[in-house]
Formats: sequence, structure tokens, C-alpha cells
Amino acid sequence: MKATKQLHDLGQSLWLDNITRELLTSGTLKRYIDELSVTGLTSNPTIFEHAITRSSAYDEEIRRLVKLGHSGEALFFELAIEDLTQAADMFAHVHERTAGVDGWVSLEVSPLLAHDAKSTVAEAKALHRKAGRTNLFIKIPGTKEGAAAIEEAIFSGVPVNVTLLFSREQYLNAADAYMRGLERRLAAGLSPDVRSVASLFISRWDKATMEKVPAGLRNKLGVAIGMQAYQAYRDLLDSDRWQRLENQGARPQRLLFASTGAKDPAASDVLYISALAAPHTVNTMPEETLLAFGDHGQVSGALARDGGDAGQVLAEFSKAGFDLVKMATDLQEDGAKSFNASWQDLLNSIGLKSKSLKAA
Repeated sequence: MKATKQLHDLGQSLWLDNITRELLTSGTLKRYIDELSVTGLTSNPTIFEHAITRSSAYDEEIRRLVKLGHSGEALFFELAIEDLTQAADMFAHVHERTAGVDGWVSLEVSPLLAHDAKSTVAEAKALHRKAGRTNLFIKIPGTKEGAAAIEEAIFSGVPVNVTLLFSREQYLNAADAYMRGLERRLAAGLSPDVRSVASLFISRWDKATMEKVPAGLRNKLGVAIGMQAYQAYRDLLDSDRWQRLENQGARPQRLLFASTGAKDPAASDVLYISALAAPHTVNTMPEETLLAFGDHGQVSGALARDGGDAGQVLAEFSKAGFDLVKMATDLQEDGAKSFNASWQDLLNSIGLKSKSLKAA
């Protein structure tokens, strides 16, 4: 049995962190679904920028949209929604079979709205309505400013993938925003069945410390952060607050491990997949990592419910001089800046391609 199937049977969802039009039209995504147990998909501006600029697959559609007067963000969202609705339809059977637990795809709101909760929610609602798919998450950053937008989007009935989380505390803040939205729905007489995932970024911890840690601690921080968050996630699901919501029809906001491609060439290329095998969670992975795990990955058991030795490892990093609280804040801020830069690159690339196609 393939390791991907073993991971799926353990109770963890395998999602692909990639999308291109060729992936959809060539049968590759369907093969991943059939052969590698892929049950969902995530996207981000960098992925779309690479897909659109490094391929001619979008050229005809860009020409058509330019003639209709589309440009910039409006043009991008037309292209992205076309791809993601196709992907959503390919996962529809998974979504139906799992009663909405699995089979999701994700689309990000403009990062330029990160400090404007009202506009973020308005765009989230508009994008979800335009896509017309029940299994589409709208990605909203889990920053301090994003918390209000997450709560309001959930209250409005928009499924949310909370992104850019780097620590247990940031995860818990995202979970609190999710539950506030559900509690408001119940108070308003609405169904609390609005789904969400909370995306915890893993590999960037090790990338940030790679050249500064003793050899014995190298590539251990990301996994420890993931294990610590997993313990908090399981504790939250056992809490009285969550149990009250679940008893009234709410479904858990699943913890999702993101950024799980190994950054260290000397490390195993499936490091974060094997180490973070956990039931009731999601792991969204780059295409090369998915293929590597299908080829030579191993599932040795499930992540410990109590976080295993995460506390000990994190204490060793603190003893080595790392301020993990400050690092989490810095990583989130750097991640937000990186998303903004990727978004600008995406819009610039679309603008240049639109001009060249129009001229041709």
C-alpha cells in the first residue's frame, strides 16, 4: 500500500499545494486523486503567477478577458475562479462522501486588503458567490487585523481557510475568531455549520534558524511547533466551549499543516509529512513533495495526542537563545510582506502578458 494511502487511512487529508490549467486538463490532478489519495487543493499568488506566466495555456482566455475590459485583479480573479471551480468539481464527490469535511479548494482574497476587515469580508463574500461552489474556502490571513474579518466572514456564512499562522498562540486566536463567528450565527438563529481550516506554516521556522542552530537541533523546530499546535487543537476540541457549539451542529475547524516542503537540501524530502502524520488534520504539500512521499514515504504512526516531546525541543531552542514568541510575530509579518510582494508580481506579470498578447 502506498504511503499516501496509509496516511489517508490514518485520518489525515492530503491536499495538493499547487494548481495550473495543465494540471486540470491533462488528467494529472485526476491521477493524483485516484492514485495518491489527494482529497483537496490549495493555491496562492505565487502559484498562480508561475502558472500564468510560464505557460501559454491562459493566453486565449486572457485575450478574451482583455477585450471585455478586464485588467489587474479583476482579470486575475476571472482566471483563478475558472481553474478553482474546475478543481472544486473534481473534488465534489469527496466533499459529498465526507459530508463536507474534505474535498475543498482555496482562493485567496487580495493581500492589499489585509488591514481593512470590512473590504476583506466584502471581497470574500463576492468571490465565494461568484465561484458558486460549496467546497471553496476563501483564504484570509490570521493576523491581528485579520481576526475581525475571519469572524465576520464566518458569521456571513463564508467558509474560511485561515492562513499565515506560525504558532500555537496564533492558531488559538484564529480558532477564537472562528468560534465567535459561529456563536454569533447561533445567537441570530442561523446554522453554525460553516466550515474552516487553520493553516499553520511549518518549514519557514527551520529555514529561519537553519544557519544558527547547533547541529543536533537542525530541522527540529518546525515539527515541534506543529506538534505543540496539534496538542492545543485537540485540547480545544475537548473544551466546554467547543462542545457546546458542536452539540448545536458546528463542525471543527481543522488544523492544516502548510509549507511542508523541506527547505534544507540535506534533510529528507518528506520530513514534514512523516513527522506530522496526525488524524483529524490536513497536510497540504507541494507537488514534488507529494510525489516523493508516494514514492518512498513511510507512515510509522500517528502524532502523539499530547504533543510528544515538543515542549522539550522548544525549551532547547529557547535555551539556545531563540525568542520563539518574537520569531512567530516576525515570521507572520514577513509572510504578509511576502504575500504582498507575490501579489504585486502576479499583477505585474498579468499586465505585461496582457499587453504583449494585445499587441500580437
